[in-house]
Amino acid sequence: MNETCPPSQSFLDETKALACVHCGLCLGACPTYLETGNENDSPRGRIYIMRALHDGRLPAAHSAVSHIDRCLGCRACEVACPSGVHYGELLEATREHIEKRYRRSVLQTFLRRVAIERVFPYPARMKLALLPAKLIKRLRAERLFPKFARDALALIPERPTAGSLSEVSLTASASKRGRVGFIRGCVMSVMFGNTNASSVRLLNEAGYDVITPAAQGCCGALYAHGGNLERARECARDNIAIFEKLDLEAIIINAAGCGSTLKEYGHLLHDDPAWAERGRLFSAKVKDLTEWLNQPGVQIANRKSQIANLVTYHDACHLAHPQRITQAPRDLIRKVAGNKFIELPESDVCCGSAGAYNLTEPEMAERLQRRKIENLLKTGAQTVVTTNPGCMLQMRAGLHKAGASHIQVVHIADFLASRS
Repeated sequence: MNETCPPSQSFLDETKALACVHCGLCLGACPTYLETGNENDSPRGRIYIMRALHDGRLPAAHSAVSHIDRCLGCRACEVACPSGVHYGELLEATREHIEKRYRRSVLQTFLRRVAIERVFPYPARMKLALLPAKLIKRLRAERLFPKFARDALALIPERPTAGSLSEVSLTASASKRGRVGFIRGCVMSVMFGNTNASSVRLLNEAGYDVITPAAQGCCGALYAHGGNLERARECARDNIAIFEKLDLEAIIINAAGCGSTLKEYGHLLHDDPAWAERGRLFSAKVKDLTEWLNQPGVQIANRKSQIANLVTYHDACHLAHPQRITQAPRDLIRKVAGNKFIELPESDVCCGSAGAYNLTEPEMAERLQRRKIENLLKTGAQTVVTTNPGCMLQMRAGLHKAGASHIQVVHIADFLASRS
């Protein structure tokens, strides 16, 4: 089932690994450590495991791999770390090493190599895969399936809104500010087409022409997080080649997980002489929708008087941690909600979605989902705003389990664009 790693097969940047001084300041930021209290499920514990795998002191066996698998990749530890450890880079390199050497169960192999890598990044395939799932939900036949399947089905929205964006969406503003590109995303384009439309409308109203190249593809995030770095690099090269031909001020993304990877194309391709600089230039243009809309001079329609109930905000991990964007979304929400905005306890603790984590690690995902829902209910808010599709699906499913389906979970683009 596994193979020992010979010391000669280097996969880890030891300088970056040794930057961890095991001070423990990351422990309180790590969602899995908060849940288990197990040092092996903490960032510094996992770095020790990574180094042991690298040096050949540990085999790529279940005892070690399970702790690496259980990591959400939320990168909250990077924010807490005083030594500036590049934990995300170490994690992806280790997962690539594991995937080449560790033989997984049939179910895990199917989830990772088929569902996650061969369905989710392809919108047309995802639409087809959703058809039987939607039928099962319509017939209320979920009870016929085992728990992990029922939980997966619960994530699928009742009314996915697939939608296509035109190649060029012209500005609706009389005062043109510039021209930006837009990444439509895989899950976003299939399940949240209306949110993409809201995002483009907000950009148009702010005075921007929006270019959405039809040939764009997956950003590569799911591949990178799952240890398939070569496929992630292929996605990066494809998108760079498409967008660099356009004269754009910025490339806008409205999904936090995708944005984190898009902003790291320079690192992803740093060993490729032909693409490293092109990757860096591409990533320098990538902006989350909230940071772009929160620029000085950009106007968001004010509807404070129409907000009757409390509104709270959940920090999507890959917006708050790798991208360090926490203030911009709050500023935008307050422009609409005013004093109806209330902070969420543990707002930046992962909800358990983490890309496809809630499929591959359902037990821990459910524990974190429950923790998040308990905190949401404490606020008394009737609307929860966030910036990532996985977070929306995870929290909606959790609220349904808790009998609180009346609480809305919405993307910030829909919240800002709504006029009712």
